[in-house]
Amino acid sequence: MNEENLIKHYNKHNEDKRLKTRHAQIEYITGLTYIKKYLKKGSSILDVGAATGAYSIPLFNDGYDVTAFELVKHNLKEIEIKEPNIKCVQGNAIDLSKFDDNSFDGILLFGPMYHLISYEEKLQALKEAKRVVKPNGLIFISYCMNEYAVITHAFKERQILNIKDELDDNFKVLNKPTDLYTYVRLEDINKLMNDTNLERVNILSQDGPAEYLKKEINSMNDEELDMLIKYHLSTCERPELLGAGRHILDILKKVD
Repeated sequence: MNEENLIKHYNKHNEDKRLKTRHAQIEYITGLTYIKKYLKKGSSILDVGAATGAYSIPLFNDGYDVTAFELVKHNLKEIEIKEPNIKCVQGNAIDLSKFDDNSFDGILLFGPMYHLISYEEKLQALKEAKRVVKPNGLIFISYCMNEYAVITHAFKERQILNIKDELDDNFKVLNKPTDLYTYVRLEDINKLMNDTNLERVNILSQDGPAEYLKKEINSMNDEELDMLIKYHLSTCERPELLGAGRHILDILKKVD
C-alpha cells in the first residue's frame, strides 16, 4: 500500500458524500442491513478503515459499541466532530496491535482490502482482524471486483486499447505497487479465507447492478428506487450475481 498517496487521496475524497448518492445507497443500505442481521445491538464493533464514519456513526447511534480505526487523521477529526462519543484510534489495517486478542464481536473491513495492493498485505490485515475478533465473532469484508473494473473502464469507457498491457491474458487487472485500488476475483477471496482458516457465513453482491445504472437511478423517483433496493436485497446472495457488481461483501467467522 502506498500510504502517502492514500492519505492524499482521502484528504480530498469525501466518502460520506459518495455513499449518499442515490446509486451508492444500494451498497450502503446493503452493508448496514447485513451487519445488523448478524450482529445484535450492543455488540462491540471495530470499524477498520472507518473513513469519516459513514458506518461507525449510524451503528453507534443504533446502540452498537463502536470503535473507529482509521489511517487518515483528517477523517478521524470528522468523526469526532460529528459524534464526539465514538472511540477513535489512528492506525493501519495491517497492524491492530493497539487492540488485544479476542476483543470485538465484529470487525468491519469496508475499505482496506481495496487499498492493500499485495496479497501479503491483504492476508496480514485479515489475520489481524481474526486475532482481535472474539471466538465465533464475525468479519465483514468488502472487495472491489475485477469484472466491474474491466467492463467499465476497459469497454464502457472504451479504454481497452490504452490499458491492455495492464491486464493479463485472462483480463485480470495487474496491480502495481503505486496503485490506490486493487481488484479481485472470487478465487482470490476464497484463497484469503482458506489461508486464514476462517469459515464463510455468507457472501453477496453488495451493490448489484447499481454502478452500471447510475444515470437511470438518478432519474428514478423514490418509489422506483425503493423497488430496485428491494429487488437487490432479494437477489444479492444469488451465486450467478457474485462478482458482477463493483463490490462484494464476504462475511467470515472465527472458528479456531
